Amino acid sequence: MTHLKWLPMLMLGGSLALSAHAADPNKVLRISFPVPETGFDPGKVNDVYSIGVIENIFEPLLKYDYLARPLKMKPNTAAAMPEVSADGRVYTIRIQPGIYFADDPVFKGKKRELTAEDYAYSFKRFADPVVNSPVSNMMTDWVLGLAEAGKRASKTGKFDYASPIPGIQVLDRYTLRLTLTKTNFIFLYTLAAKQFGAVAREAIEAYSKDTMSHPVGTGPFMLSEWKQGSKIVLLANPGYRKVAFDGEPGSDPRDQEIAREMAGKTLPVVGRVEIRVIEEDQPRWLSFLNKQLDVVAVPKAAMKTALHVTDNDPFQTTLNPVLAKRGIKLSHVLNLDVTYAYFNMLDPVVGGYGKDKIALRRAIALAYPLKQEVVPLLYGNQAVPMQGAVSTGMAGSSPGFRGEVKYDPALGNALLDQFGYKIGPDGYRTLPNGKPLQITQATQASALDKQFNQIWQKTFDSLKIRVNFKVAKWNENLKSAYGHKLQMWSLGGSASMPDGDDTMVELWTDSIASGSNLSAFSRPKFDQLFEASRLLPNGPEREAKFEQMNRVVAAYQPYVLGVTRFTNSLSQGYVLGYKPHPIYTVGGFWRYVDVNRR
Repeated sequence: MTHLKWLPMLMLGGSLALSAHAADPNKVLRISFPVPETGFDPGKVNDVYSIGVIENIFEPLLKYDYLARPLKMKPNTAAAMPEVSADGRVYTIRIQPGIYFADDPVFKGKKRELTAEDYAYSFKRFADPVVNSPVSNMMTDWVLGLAEAGKRASKTGKFDYASPIPGIQVLDRYTLRLTLTKTNFIFLYTLAAKQFGAVAREAIEAYSKDTMSHPVGTGPFMLSEWKQGSKIVLLANPGYRKVAFDGEPGSDPRDQEIAREMAGKTLPVVGRVEIRVIEEDQPRWLSFLNKQLDVVAVPKAAMKTALHVTDNDPFQTTLNPVLAKRGIKLSHVLNLDVTYAYFNMLDPVVGGYGKDKIALRRAIALAYPLKQEVVPLLYGNQAVPMQGAVSTGMAGSSPGFRGEVKYDPALGNALLDQFGYKIGPDGYRTLPNGKPLQITQATQASALDKQFNQIWQKTFDSLKIRVNFKVAKWNENLKSAYGHKLQMWSLGGSASMPDGDDTMVELWTDSIASGSNLSAFSRPKFDQLFEASRLLPNGPEREAKFEQMNRVVAAYQPYVLGVTRFTNSLSQGYVLGYKPHPIYTVGGFWRYVDVNRR
């Protein structure tokens, strides 16, 4: 996850004559991250900010059209869309000849062409226990023989990259065949996922002690400078193949305007991307207003002055005329994302599947004022409550299922009373065995996190439960979360594919070992439904499986569901071509925009 989808005006292919210039080194795109990144090895990370950089350095076989809605996949490094067998188990992909990795000392001055073997090696890395990928299951669950190769490596201490794997065959220099263990009609989404770009084996081995800071890919940008948690600089890759803007707009006037703005331009247009980590909303917002940033998400504190939101209808949102007169443009999009607070189901206090443990988690959910305070105060009414584990608008979202927990702290208190969480002489509840009850919630130090903590404090106070907020940097909390070391944590994720499998896989028992199942939720009934859903094409039967999965999750309450957010992002008037994409991350637009700063 990380969580979260005509009338063609442009049909320019990379092989056609190009009328526009290559990346201009004088054109600089300046953006910010609200939290620190973790690193740039596509096999080792799953946070949205690291992946935002990764998707500009490495390239998966397939991509999504920048403008097309509904979402449309296209070949990226592949010469054409994969050939898929009738049973959805065999995928044959031919790679474009003449694609090269960015120059790097590891290649000793020679041009290094991308081949099918590079994808074979890259996909095998997801099974290597040394890599310890948080999204390993996206490959090992499916590719025939890959999981077994990983298990052998766990026993021997070394992954044998030379040993044949039946599900990964290099037929010739440019042709790759992947055979799956079972039917999967959505594996194309995996081939387009941002983590599955090709790495060069020479680079991985040469920089084996620090692959996170030495990314070498075939993409439009290269890493030039990195001060972790502070600054990242990317430069346009001078060896990037000739690619023209080919976005296919629909009827939306803004999309058609972007198509006109970018028509005939080669990608990337900007020669430099500068990223600063600015964790506080106010300095980030002021940096944008002072034209020190070119694109920014409207922070909550600025929503009342920057936007006009129609009462009770967050879909009707417009830009303040004062900002519009400055040439600033608003992009208002409902994301394919999720937010939630999860409980560690392995924890002796909040975890477990007994009725008393379910009652504790349910009581906390009942006392959480999502509609009353979180949506209006923290999201400026620019979010819609989640009804299930899958984001609204995705396959598997179960539109008929209403899983939102009604705000009712009185009922929450009654549940705790019923299951033995008594109030002691100090006014706080104890565990049913009489021992003290205290919840430790992981958090960060930003102003927004502090506001969230205030609401959580009121939530726990209304239940007479002690809570302690343990502050750390976001990337540090994420590392602890992968190891199931946190008791409770609030976070969100954006979709890596427009399908509910992307979310539900994070509640599957088999995802616990990789860390991607942060809550360590494990129920046989859920696993049975999830595994059955993976064998079905999209349709009513598969949707029914997702609704049943949502009911299982609701019954055990491993999450306090949050919201699906709107993106209200602003771009300066001199930025051309900007449009948020529901699948690409924060870096998804960098190659597609032009900056005509004056």
